[in-house]
Amino acid sequence: MSSSSQLSSLPSTGYGHQRVAGAREQTGSGIGVYSRYAVAGGICCSFTHAVLTPIDVVKTRMQLNPLLHRQGIWSGLRQVTVQDGVAALATGFGPTVTGYFLQGACKFGGYEFFKQLTVDAIGHDAASRNRNAVYLTSSAMAEFFGVLLLCPFEAVRIRLVSQPTFARGLADGLGKMALQEGVNGLYSGLGPILLKQIPYTMATFVVYEKAIDLAYQSLDRSKLSTAAHTGINLGSGLLAGVAAALVSQPADTMLSQINKTQAQSGEGTIRRLFNIASTLGIRGSYAGIRARLVMVSGMTAGQFAIYGDIKRMLGVAPGTVDTNH
Repeated sequence: MSSSSQLSSLPSTGYGHQRVAGAREQTGSGIGVYSRYAVAGGICCSFTHAVLTPIDVVKTRMQLNPLLHRQGIWSGLRQVTVQDGVAALATGFGPTVTGYFLQGACKFGGYEFFKQLTVDAIGHDAASRNRNAVYLTSSAMAEFFGVLLLCPFEAVRIRLVSQPTFARGLADGLGKMALQEGVNGLYSGLGPILLKQIPYTMATFVVYEKAIDLAYQSLDRSKLSTAAHTGINLGSGLLAGVAAALVSQPADTMLSQINKTQAQSGEGTIRRLFNIASTLGIRGSYAGIRARLVMVSGMTAGQFAIYGDIKRMLGVAPGTVDTNH
């Protein structure tokens, strides 16, 4: 079977493309199945983001004040530890875990849902001929809803990193921002986070799919060990993470800047974004890119591996693998 005559479901364990129809036949459909996709996605995203919280702290500080951390990520980690103590590296842990659990549930669960919805709407043959369009559309729609849930928690996380004395943690910070700044304050970064997360997710899924294709072109997957499949899966995730980080970095920097402090009186979100972009320029928008490349590439690889393992544990393993790719 050629690659043009199939449409993969999201490869979760590195075994390559699988038929969407086959996955439905094996696991069924409905809220029960998609809720398990969502749980698996929520766990994998919250876990990987939580583990990388120290790097995220350094990356955010670089974006907020690049002059403080010119020497890179490892110097930044040492500097934060010396100046503020080891505990400072866990700043924003609560908002990170909660926000990315919700976002991951929408991203992975929504991706599976919208992809199947698209296949049902246009037919399997049409979907197979336009695989990239299906991947891009499904991932963009899923990420849009994920961002709506993530945005308030990301606003609190960045405020805690930029102003450590602002609040004691997630509940306190969320309450203070809601009381002092209202919904507009919690969603002031919605534009940048949409510009960051949607291209990020679209690039992640498409590059991952292409990397898996290339990896298996010269290999007999039926003869590879589980460790080999996992290695290919992780390597593809790393490449996807690098691409996603480069595409979404300018918006990520703007997100950090807009959530750094409260808006001035009478200053609208569009004006703030324009002023930030003008001040940053191209070079400034890529502040902290080395730290983010490390964080995103490792995180993406881990997410794909963990997502597949949890799906199997929850009884929603993928369908039949096409071995004649």
